[in-house]
Amino acid sequence: MIRMPLIRRALPIALAAALVLPATTVLAQQARPAAPAAAAQAGSPSQLVLSNTERVLKTLESRRAEFTRDRGALTTFVNSEFNAMFDRDYAARQVLGRHGRGAAEADVKAFGDALADNLMRKYGSSLLDFNTQLRVRIKSEQPLPRGLGVRVSSELLRSGGEPIPVDFLMRQSGGTWKVFDVSVEGVSFVQTFRQQFDAELQRKSIQQVARELRSGQIQATAE
Repeated sequence: MIRMPLIRRALPIALAAALVLPATTVLAQQARPAAPAAAAQAGSPSQLVLSNTERVLKTLESRRAEFTRDRGALTTFVNSEFNAMFDRDYAARQVLGRHGRGAAEADVKAFGDALADNLMRKYGSSLLDFNTQLRVRIKSEQPLPRGLGVRVSSELLRSGGEPIPVDFLMRQSGGTWKVFDVSVEGVSFVQTFRQQFDAELQRKSIQQVARELRSGQIQATAE
C-alpha cells in the first residue's frame, strides 16, 4: 500500500466528495477514446470533471473564510456535492466485494450511507488544506471494459511540485454520469476500503459494520 501525506490521503475522498457533478441532462452515450485536446467536449464526462473541479475549487477559495469559521457550512456544501454526484450504492457494492453478494439493497444502502458520512466527518475539513490555485488538466477519456462506464484521467497541476494524477471512474445511473471510484497516483479508494473492511465483514454482518461506522466505533481511512 502506498502511504501518502495527509493532503494526498485526503484527495481520493475530497475529490470524490466535492469535485465532480453529474450532468443532469446528459443521457447515456457510447464512450470512446479521446485525445486530451478533444476530451473536454461539452457534456462529456471529461468536461464535467474539468468544469466542476474548477467551479468547486473557486467556491472553496471564495468562501474559505466562511468555511474556516463555520465548519457546518462546509459540511453542508460538501454533502450537497457528494449526494449529487456520487453513486453511493454501486460504490458500496464494490467496497463490499464478495461480502455484498446476495445482500439486501437496504443493507448495502445503509453501509454506503454510513461509509460516506464517516468519510465526510473525517476528511471534509481537509478541503480547506488544499491550495486552491491548483490547475486541472484532462489527459484522456477511455471506456472501461465490458461497457461499465468510462475512466477520466486527469492531473492536478501545482506550482513547485510534480503533477498529481487523479482518475475518475464514472458510470451512467438514472440518465446521469456519476462517480463510483477515484484513483490517486494509482491508489483506488474502492480497493483501499475493500481491503480495510474485509476482516470486519468476515466477523460481522453488513448491518453491524454500518452501525459501527455511523457511531464512530470504527473509522474509514484513506491511508
